[in-house]
Amino acid sequence: MKPSDILILRGGDVEDLLQGREDEVLDVVGRAYLAHGRGESSLPHSNFLRFPNDDLNRIISLPAYLGDGFGVAGMKWIASFPGNLQKGFARASAVLILNSASTGLPEAILESSLISARRTAASAALAARELRRGRETAAAGLIGTGVINFETARFLVRALPDLSRFVLYDLNTERAQASAVSLREMLAGFREVEVAVAGDPLDVLRECPLIAYATTAVKPHVTDLSACQPGATILHTSLRDLTADVVLAHDNVVDDVDHAVRAQTSLHLAEQRVGHRDFIRCTLAELLAGTAPAKRDESRLSIFSPFGLGILDLAVGQLVRERALATGRGTVIEGFLPLPLP
Repeated sequence: MKPSDILILRGGDVEDLLQGREDEVLDVVGRAYLAHGRGESSLPHSNFLRFPNDDLNRIISLPAYLGDGFGVAGMKWIASFPGNLQKGFARASAVLILNSASTGLPEAILESSLISARRTAASAALAARELRRGRETAAAGLIGTGVINFETARFLVRALPDLSRFVLYDLNTERAQASAVSLREMLAGFREVEVAVAGDPLDVLRECPLIAYATTAVKPHVTDLSACQPGATILHTSLRDLTADVVLAHDNVVDDVDHAVRAQTSLHLAEQRVGHRDFIRCTLAELLAGTAPAKRDESRLSIFSPFGLGILDLAVGQLVRERALATGRGTVIEGFLPLPLP
């Protein structure tokens, strides 16, 4: 490719290029976190485009730069319209632009809803691996059965070798049943894993030492986690399920403190309640680097609340772009950028 060319990768390209590469995705997401923890990144706050009299729909921009061997900049532009599910569309749609960190020139445009889902899932799985280190995790609960928790299951079975059972719950029982069928099919080629559907979220909390929340909730609705097993781990991926009181009562780990405590997340509400952020113990990067322990109290419940960092999209997007160039996948638009004047 010439500097004036750009690579276009469609959704089907991205899906094929990531097929069977879960371990590589876990690796690049982990390395991205470690680079960020060392200060080898630039990560402005994401911006939320909202609409008048509409608390549900939004489009978010996530600009970022990732160094430390990655050397890539770019931005994800991702829309979340939960009502699309009733229209037969996906809730989330996204585009990722990758720029050269040395010239600033855009090098690739990728369909990015799958990249976004898998980097989110890989992040949750890495947190589960670190927070559950040394403890048995035979069962995991998935509360919310959309794309994010489906992908989270894909990565949890890679990160947790003893995981052998998923318990699903969704307000929409038909969606939960359909997701269970899809999950069984997806996991069949990896290892034998049982998938069950619960009729009540409390059943999930009681049975599973690891629970992943990935819902479309815009306001907290979980007021009590006392049904959980001692030392359970909560992957609070959707960020707005837990009340401030629940957050303040337990051990909290985040991906980035400044990013996670904003935009009316449960953590932000907790900060507003107490006027400080001392209830956050550490970041995932610190767990990965070994500078913070997985647990301080084996009986205390841990909550991982990831805001979702643009550096992760860059890391996985760069992996996809490199695979595309190596295999000749995608469409190169020649002369996309104007040639310099003579």
